[in-house]
Amino acid sequence: MTLMTFVYLIGGLILLVIGAEVLVRGAAKLAAQFGIPPLVVGLTVVAFGTSAPETAVSVQAALDGSGDLAIGNVVGSNIGNVLFILGLTALIAPLVVSRQLIRLDVPIMIGASLLTLALAWDGALSRFDGAILFAGILAYTAFLIISSRRDKAAADDEFEKEYGQHEAPRPHAWMINTLLVLVGLALLVGGAHFLVEGAVGLARALGLSELVIGLTVVAIGTSLPELATSVLAAIRGERDIAVGNIVGSNIFNLLCVLGLASLVSPEAIVVSANALAFDIPVMIGVALACLPIFFTGYSIARWEGLVFLAYYAAYTTYLILSTSAETVFADRLGHAMLGYVLPLTAVTLLVLAAQAWRRQQST
Repeated sequence: MTLMTFVYLIGGLILLVIGAEVLVRGAAKLAAQFGIPPLVVGLTVVAFGTSAPETAVSVQAALDGSGDLAIGNVVGSNIGNVLFILGLTALIAPLVVSRQLIRLDVPIMIGASLLTLALAWDGALSRFDGAILFAGILAYTAFLIISSRRDKAAADDEFEKEYGQHEAPRPHAWMINTLLVLVGLALLVGGAHFLVEGAVGLARALGLSELVIGLTVVAIGTSLPELATSVLAAIRGERDIAVGNIVGSNIFNLLCVLGLASLVSPEAIVVSANALAFDIPVMIGVALACLPIFFTGYSIARWEGLVFLAYYAAYTTYLILSTSAETVFADRLGHAMLGYVLPLTAVTLLVLAAQAWRRQQST
């Protein structure tokens, strides 16, 4: 392992975070200058911006033939978004969950997770599979734009507070914003290249698979925008935004990031047996767990956030043990998680959801 491996990893992460921020700022103001409604910009540019690191890394990995890294990045990001980021955010402050999130977005996240498993069941994601996933994000975005028109005024006000659309345009502002977009894209491309190079080098040096590196180091690294957004939103009291950011990012990761990576890959992205047997089912289980947890009181309590963090610690421990000499302990931990802990948690959550539903019916 060389010093350049860590330079690539750290430098790539820094470039990705800065690039995503520059791209979102420039594109949002540029779109507003051309009369594109802030609501449309918020649902497209901002959604892309927070998932831009995942998009850049997965597409670059797919082009380089590192399919495991592309799959691991998306699956690991989705697991980490809920268990780690949402768990940590809930510890800072109990989170509020909107009814729309429960009725629409969480079911779509679950459906996208199941669709990914179904498409990857044959052991690969082809360009046709990628087209199906990418069509899903187009349909989802179009539906959000149409259904949100009745809340346009509120959405515009919130977006304008963040990006300052009421400011008088400065001379040659469009040139500055265009430059910001180009710089942001360049930083994303460069950061993705360095991060992929560093991740592959780290995997080879430590004897770990690219899938494990993608599920851990790369996944958390590319989720830094989501982490910053959710934590800051919780601290500022905008707790519904903290939850919506995570759910929306997970939907975008599966449908857009994985779909786009499959579309541009020279060959079908091979999905490993380990990902099909364990990691993708865990991602689906995490998505399913959101529904009853969110439903019980339309909030995420601190103890639920602590449970999320404990599960993420157990999942990460399993990944590390599974690639070390302690494979026996890893197998036992994996069987315990899939055979006992997760089913017990599911039953508990269903009971809590049923009790909450009865209380709502009686009131």
